[in-house]
Parts: sequence; C-alpha cells; structure tokens
Amino acid sequence: MNIAKAVDTLLKEFRRDVPDYLASGIVDMSTGMLLEVDTVETHPREILELLAATTADLFQGKAVTQIEELWKETRGVSDTRHYFHEMLIFSENLVHLFMRSQANPDIAAVIVCARQVNVGMLLAQARQVFRQLETMQ
Repeated sequence: MNIAKAVDTLLKEFRRDVPDYLASGIVDMSTGMLLEVDTVETHPREILELLAATTADLFQGKAVTQIEELWKETRGVSDTRHYFHEMLIFSENLVHLFMRSQANPDIAAVIVCARQVNVGMLLAQARQVFRQLETMQ
C-alpha cells in the first residue's frame, strides 16, 4: 500500500475509533511537514502547519535529541533508534497524543481529543490504529 493511501486510511480509522476525537494529522518528521489532516471543525492552515512543526520539535528538537543521546550513552546503546515514541499533553480544553512510528521513524501521528476523554481508551484505541500503519510498511 502506498503512503498516501495508508495515511488516508489511518486518519479515517482514528476518527472512527478514538473516543472524543476532534482531529488527527500525520507528520513527515524528515521535513516537519503535515502530510494530511482530518478535523471535525475547520481550522486555519497556519495552526495545522504549526502543529506539524511542533510535533517534529517534540520528537527531535535539540534538547530531546540530547536526552536521547545521554540515555543511550548511559545505557551503552549504540543503535540509531529513537528513545521517545509517545507523548501525551493536556491543555486547558484538549488532550494531544503524539505518536512516532517505530517501523518508520520519519512518520508521526497527532491525535487531538476533548479534555474529558478517557485517557486509557484514547491510548488503547490510538495505539491499535497506529499499529496498522506499522504493518502496512
């Protein structure tokens, strides 16, 4: 399956399966660009592009990269895999889940839900959907 089809399928399944879903997007980590987005409401493109850049910064900004390198050094790990795979951020009204693909670290997903979401269900459902991307590659 090509990446465009996989991304489209992934976004549809996030919308269908993730509780209190508001939006999701797929980010190309090598460029920081938003590959595709799905929202239940209309949002300015600038905000969506900034979310993509933030996703890239969260996973591979300078401080995060330094932390990863220090952990690898401390643990005697010499591979190039990334240490952080998921981040959950609570804002005033929303919950943001950032997930980086382990099969293709150049791909990350962002899922935004209403603040009242059951976090356990959010994680379980989002992980289940995201695992499908891992098997498509």
